[in-house]
Amino acid sequence: MRDLLKVFLFVCYLSSPAQIAIKYVNNINAQTAREHLEYLASDELEGREAGQKGQKLAGAYLMQNFIEYGFPPVNGGYFQKFNLRVVEPGKIKISINGDTLSYFQDFLHNSDFDDSNFSNAEVVFIGYAIGADSYNEYKELDLKDKVVMFIDGEPKSKKGKYIVNKKNSHSSWENRQKKIEKIKTHGAKAIIVVNERLSFLKSSYAHSFKSSKMALATDSFGMKLPVVFISPKTADRLLTKGGCKNGLFVTKKKISKKGKPLSCDLLLKIGFHSDLINHKITSENVLGFVEGTDKKEEVVVVTAHYDHIGVHDGEVFNGADDDGSGTTALLMMAKAFSKAKEDGNGPRRSILFMPVSAEEKGLLGSRYYSENPIFNLKNTVADLNIDMIGRVDQAHHEDSVPNPNYVYIIGSDFLSTELHNINENQNKKHTQLQLDYTYNSIDDPNHYYQRSDHYNFAKHGIPVIFYFNGVHEDYHQASDTVDKIDFKKIAQISKLVYYTVWELANNENRIVVDKK
Repeated sequence: MRDLLKVFLFVCYLSSPAQIAIKYVNNINAQTAREHLEYLASDELEGREAGQKGQKLAGAYLMQNFIEYGFPPVNGGYFQKFNLRVVEPGKIKISINGDTLSYFQDFLHNSDFDDSNFSNAEVVFIGYAIGADSYNEYKELDLKDKVVMFIDGEPKSKKGKYIVNKKNSHSSWENRQKKIEKIKTHGAKAIIVVNERLSFLKSSYAHSFKSSKMALATDSFGMKLPVVFISPKTADRLLTKGGCKNGLFVTKKKISKKGKPLSCDLLLKIGFHSDLINHKITSENVLGFVEGTDKKEEVVVVTAHYDHIGVHDGEVFNGADDDGSGTTALLMMAKAFSKAKEDGNGPRRSILFMPVSAEEKGLLGSRYYSENPIFNLKNTVADLNIDMIGRVDQAHHEDSVPNPNYVYIIGSDFLSTELHNINENQNKKHTQLQLDYTYNSIDDPNHYYQRSDHYNFAKHGIPVIFYFNGVHEDYHQASDTVDKIDFKKIAQISKLVYYTVWELANNENRIVVDKK
């Protein structure tokens, strides 16, 4: 009788949800990861830029895998399509008294305004635009239908002290925006901001400024009028050419003796001619749906962005780590759950495996889903998001030797203590990775919590975990290639996510949101 009891207990142990999960984990392995990633990060896919040929090919590959796994179509298909408007930042010209300023060489802009075309507008220079923020010195100036030029930041004395109240004198983005909004209320036609960091921005963020920008087609523009940035050197040239007699040269940071804001009407005529918003495109989130059993109305979402940044100057930016690695992880987990479903061991809750697009353009695919959810967000249990898990960052090298046995965990305890504990417990039971919480803060200066697709779920109060391995020297470079990927590392982290999803999908009770 005792032996029969042992056999019975052993059989029960093998049939427990935790042990059933182990039965399918071998679908997640380094060889399978390599097979997926060698295609996803191949030159054939041309860097998978949202809306372009390579992204479409990648989406078709993902869909075909989901079909092979036996996943049903969702709402009649495997794609959630969304429309994007494309901004080509270089397609703008500024002419001043017949001379043409060239984009990137002479000026930059943030691409967040609609096309604007005008000629022969007058220009007025208003120094540091102090009055545009909290002072009243400019209330008599006529800015209507003029192009207004001001210096970013606030004036300082020779001793480095702010001439105006320091509380109102930060050269911050917020303070600049206040000035822009104030100038706009005076009826300005466009704004030119003199920024002393222009050379640094051009050298450090050339790719970003030269690349096309995207927004959801329904998004409004951040600016209601053109705002461009020039260097102090260019500003001095314009001031001299325009006959400004106040003796102010921006490069020498001269200001009036009493700290009053300087202004002058420049003898210049300026024209803006832009064709920035030149076309609209579509992109797609891909839907791999595993229907649950007795708790199928509740959904666990797994995301990874499958787009990257395309081709630039003839070079393909393959994005093997960013985020071919996360997309590969998602595919392997999807197959594991499909095998479980096929054997009659499908999850109690439904699971949506969703590779999303246009992450590189501002988390647009995941935002579109969160604003147009296919499954009610109130029934969404959690989002587990995977972005860059195939490399080792510098912080995990010792004497130049990489230690791959780690993963950064971000956001796991922000909304649900229970979610955090499940992830910790699954790691202890199965994967024994070093869970690194270095960046697990909303106030982290890198803002990693806000920089990947989980954030669009967290904004709606849905618990999230962001699995991440940190940036490296090949981040957003053409050198982010398959030959540098650690496939065993991808497999090990994928297993952790898999076990955590399994628990979330099969536990008796839905995890509790116990934090704001």
